[in-house]
Amino acid sequence: MHLKYESTLREPLVDGVKDYHQVTEDIISPIEGKPGTLWYVGFFISLTLLGFGAFSVFWQIYFGVGVWNLNKTIGWGWDITNFVWWVGIGHAGTLISAILLLFRQGWRTGVNRAAEAMTIFAVMCAGQFPIIHMGRVWMAFFILPYPNTRGPVWVNFNSPLLWDVFAISTYFTVSLLFWYSGLLPDFASVRDRAKTKLRKLLYGVAAFGWTGSTKHWQRHEALSLVLAGLATPLVLSVHTIVSFDFATSVIPGWHTTIFPPYFVAGAIFSGFAMVQTLLIITRKILHLEEYITLGHMEAMNKVIVLTGSVVGCAYLTELFMAWYGANPYEFATFFKYRAAGPLGWSYWIMMTCNVITPQVFWFRKMRRSVAVTFVMSIIVNIGMWFERFVIICTSLYRDYLPSSWAYYRPSWPEVGFYMGTFGLFFTCYFLFAKYFPVIALAEIKSILKTSGENYKEKMVVYEEEPAEKFAHDVAHAH
Repeated sequence: MHLKYESTLREPLVDGVKDYHQVTEDIISPIEGKPGTLWYVGFFISLTLLGFGAFSVFWQIYFGVGVWNLNKTIGWGWDITNFVWWVGIGHAGTLISAILLLFRQGWRTGVNRAAEAMTIFAVMCAGQFPIIHMGRVWMAFFILPYPNTRGPVWVNFNSPLLWDVFAISTYFTVSLLFWYSGLLPDFASVRDRAKTKLRKLLYGVAAFGWTGSTKHWQRHEALSLVLAGLATPLVLSVHTIVSFDFATSVIPGWHTTIFPPYFVAGAIFSGFAMVQTLLIITRKILHLEEYITLGHMEAMNKVIVLTGSVVGCAYLTELFMAWYGANPYEFATFFKYRAAGPLGWSYWIMMTCNVITPQVFWFRKMRRSVAVTFVMSIIVNIGMWFERFVIICTSLYRDYLPSSWAYYRPSWPEVGFYMGTFGLFFTCYFLFAKYFPVIALAEIKSILKTSGENYKEKMVVYEEEPAEKFAHDVAHAH
């Protein structure tokens, strides 16, 4: 008797006629062959951006933080904006991996590997901004609470900036372990197919002696669940703690209790948008359309429209409380200097990109359109960058003293540093796409018999057979 594990009404997660061998060929062959021209072009552009970023950082360290256009009023500018933005982008990977694993969502298997890699690279980019912002980069180890000979010079445990250090380092470590442990079976598959001794050796070392035995799979499953259990609260805690950098202050526009859930929803919003951007490019270049399907994209677009609506609700709540709270400084920050004022244009870009445009995803046709999804994923991340810029700069550029009012625009080292992090991110992603399986091979195989298109067709035939047999028996009896 054929056992059915999943409704035949559900959309297949793997398109086309696939067996286990074909899945292995499709996912591992990009690693074994030479990359195409597009890969080389993208990699060269990424390295160029990375070089420009390294030069900008050298310039800033050599001449000091004064080369940035920070002033007495605006002590945080592009650097902290970009830090919060990159941390937010790192959110979707762990959410897709951990929370969807615990909820047994099969659609995560096609997208989780690239999303986890994106998380790690995004957190690497984010961590640089606060360190460089210190000015004296060589003193960065002062933020770590370790036994030292400096006497009573300890970190300030009351500071949310220190909580950031703990939260982000823990998040990075757990995400890295989660990503790497999932790669072990796939590294073993690449090792077993390797044609050269060097590849066999390197992938063999990376696979940690994986043999695919029952004991190995049991330990792998147990480790995945433990790491998912650890990572799930981290998804909520990391951006909550980043929001405390602002919410624990007394500056109008910052000291608000709505920040933790609002930042977490915004982080998932921007993270899923970046996953969409990367996966649409990846599926096209590596010809993985049958594994990263329209169904995967639609599921992620549903998350985007949900979190976008939460963020929109938070924006309106802030405006309402600024009016209802009857605090003149809060009212001035939101209505005179944020929605209006010299930097008002950034507020309306934020509202348009984050609240209005994602509403197109209420329509199924739009959710399943590759072109619309790609454009929207970029618009959402532009909007989320402006959200961070609005929160930071429009709360600071109009101080209590009109004599210290200033207009903020970034200098070229600030822009160069930001572009350099893009270079680092995409350099890492291109190398990942070349030498690592972009899709979790073992996990795709685990759902193939229940969610593969050709297996689902067999299930439909099986379901129809008893009805046909009954009709035949009735006719024969008459």
